[in-house]
Amino acid sequence: MRTRRDQGGRPWAGTAVAAALVVAAGLATARYGSGAVADALGDALYAALVTLLVGLAVPRWSTPARAGLAVGLCCAVELAQLTGAPAAATDAWPPLRYLLGTTFVATDLLWYAVGVLLATWGTVLASRVGDARRAAVSRG
Repeated sequence: MRTRRDQGGRPWAGTAVAAALVVAAGLATARYGSGAVADALGDALYAALVTLLVGLAVPRWSTPARAGLAVGLCCAVELAQLTGAPAAATDAWPPLRYLLGTTFVATDLLWYAVGVLLATWGTVLASRVGDARRAAVSRG
């Protein structure tokens, strides 16, 4: 059975599973975490999820282009918080808080970059491991 693969050679299902695990970790952090460490971890997990979703959306883009788009999207959401629009949207429908946030915090921008870098590194590493396994299987 052939599966569709993204540019890194990973099955789409693997990326979807990784995204689901990141969402679960993010929800657990939001529910059970507190303080600066939980905030930073939540921001990094948010950015990691955006990175995985960008990889699913534009799999043929280069790794740096996908990472740049992910950072750009995260920063755009954070900067939009300066307008008050995300806070108004979350007042109307509270679950949007997980997507849009409510309050601008400059250090969130740093944690987004960390999350994108770690997720990008993880996907590149997973791709290389998968490539090595496929090469070993094809050699016999």
